[in-house]
Amino acid sequence: MNRYRLIFLSLLFLSFACNNEDKQPGQSENNIDAARNFIRAALDGKFSEARIYLLPDSINTNWMDVAERSYEKADPATKDGYRGASINIHLVKPVNDSTTVIIFSNSFKNDHDTLKVLKVNGQWLVDLKYLYEHDEDTTTFKTLNKDSLR
Repeated sequence: MNRYRLIFLSLLFLSFACNNEDKQPGQSENNIDAARNFIRAALDGKFSEARIYLLPDSINTNWMDVAERSYEKADPATKDGYRGASINIHLVKPVNDSTTVIIFSNSFKNDHDTLKVLKVNGQWLVDLKYLYEHDEDTTTFKTLNKDSLR
C-alpha cells in the first residue's frame, strides 16, 4: 500500500511541476498571445489581469473602466456566457513589425471586434482605444481620390 501511495504522490508532484510555467502574468510570447490573454481575462471578468496586457495611457484606462462597469452591471447569465465563451480569431493583419490589427469575436455574442496590439519595449500590449476609434472596416485600405477642385 505504501508503494502505491509513493507512486501516486510522485505523479502528483510531477504533474504540478510540469504545469508550473516560467511565464509571468502580462508576458505574452507574441501579438496573438497578447490579444488572446487580454480577451480571455476580460471575458472572465478579471479586469485587473486584463489591465496587465493593456497599453497604459489615460484613454485606454478610461475605456477599460467603462468595460468593467458594464460587465459588473450584467446579469449572472450573461457573465456565465462570457466566461464560457471561446475566442475566435478571424483575421490577423500585421501593419509593421511592432503593430498588428486583430479581428476577433467570442462564441457567446459572436460580434466581430478589432484590437490593435503594439510591441512596446519588447512587450506586446493591447491598444484598447483602437476598438472604439477606428473606421468600421480596418481590413481594407481606402485609396484617396484625386481632388477635382484643383
